[in-house]
Amino acid sequence: MSKKKSTVSAETQTEAMKIAKATQKPGQTKEQTKLVAQGIEKGIAQYKKQQKEKSRQADKAKKKAQKEKAIPHSSMSVAQDTHTPPEDNAAQGNKLPWILLTLSWIGFIGFMFLR
Repeated sequence: MSKKKSTVSAETQTEAMKIAKATQKPGQTKEQTKLVAQGIEKGIAQYKKQQKEKSRQADKAKKKAQKEKAIPHSSMSVAQDTHTPPEDNAAQGNKLPWILLTLSWIGFIGFMFLR
């Protein structure tokens, strides 16, 4: 079994060493500080790797969405014909606040007359 040697950029190494020195405790040896810096380097490398993976997944999802948008499927177009367009649903959603406002005013006026 061969282990992959991960190469860490010089910038990451210096950043890790700065962090290790900043958190250095009194009486801590240089070797211990170097070990802390190596641990920080590994953490930074792992974080960057996770961020790259998230970015790749987001790009894949974005490309997939663009492909689906660009190439409409015949089954999807048939399904859309049977349902009402989304614009109608948005117009109905805008009526609800006005209906509630009107009902609340009617209730308020009725309450004032009943007192």
